[in-house]
Amino acid sequence: MFDKLKSGLNNVIKKLKIKDLSEKELGPVIDSLKELMIKNEVSYRTADSICIELKKELIKKEHERFKNITPIVTDALRNSVRKVLEITNVDVNDVLFNQIEKAKQEKRPYIICMLGINGTGKTTTIAKITKKLLDRKYTVVWSASDTYRSGSIQQLGKHAEKLGVRMIAHDYGGDPAAVAIDAIDHAETKGIDVVIIDTAGRMQNNVNLVRELGKIMRLTEPDLKIFVGDSLAGNDVIRQAEQFNSEIGFDGIIMTKLDSDAKGGAVISVAHITNKPILFLGVGQSYDDLKEFQPELIIKEVIPL
Repeated sequence: MFDKLKSGLNNVIKKLKIKDLSEKELGPVIDSLKELMIKNEVSYRTADSICIELKKELIKKEHERFKNITPIVTDALRNSVRKVLEITNVDVNDVLFNQIEKAKQEKRPYIICMLGINGTGKTTTIAKITKKLLDRKYTVVWSASDTYRSGSIQQLGKHAEKLGVRMIAHDYGGDPAAVAIDAIDHAETKGIDVVIIDTAGRMQNNVNLVRELGKIMRLTEPDLKIFVGDSLAGNDVIRQAEQFNSEIGFDGIIMTKLDSDAKGGAVISVAHITNKPILFLGVGQSYDDLKEFQPELIIKEVIPL
């Protein structure tokens, strides 16, 4: 998944000698690791945090005797990345499925709002989440609240038809919040468990979009706001996540297109920079290709053995 980053880290680690564990000798090596991570789209702040933790870990070992330094460095690097990814250590059952059950007990629909710019795979991700919910026997209705982008309603509608879920839609140019309210009303009337609201994403810094999304949040009060980011977008997705989190706020992250040639750095950085957990990773095109995020699996993917 993150072969380029893993290969590069492995090459740097192999060059380390026992003497490099002294604080004086570690500087250039740590700088090389930081530069490598930044080249692989780890944000500067995240790379710096990892390297600070790594240096602390290695200096503790300075006066110990080793036959082979490689496992010492890789373990220290794993611990450093693990510390940066602590925020992602959440149970999706607690964040999502248990909360749906709680909403059912309160006899109300659980409301999910999906955020992110166009082209991130947000529409497909909505379908993938819905498939997970349907597999658990939950009922779902969609709100086609992207009334701005041409073709967005038809695109969402095709997925709705394939999955057999109801989609509430108005005309293009209509009020996105009104669509969402209609979807919630429909769910309440029909006893539907979950409402998923699709939203526009024409520009992450568009003033009108922020105002539009703010109105949806105020009127619908979603239980869960999910930011969908494209892992291929590198530093752009980090900036997008920061801006959405600052302007709108969200509760969790789904990173898409991990089946493509992603360098991997953005996945680590988005969670660290926003201090919000990654819930799922999109790893393919089928509706079942949504993988629960587990920090230890990412650490295993990134850090060489």
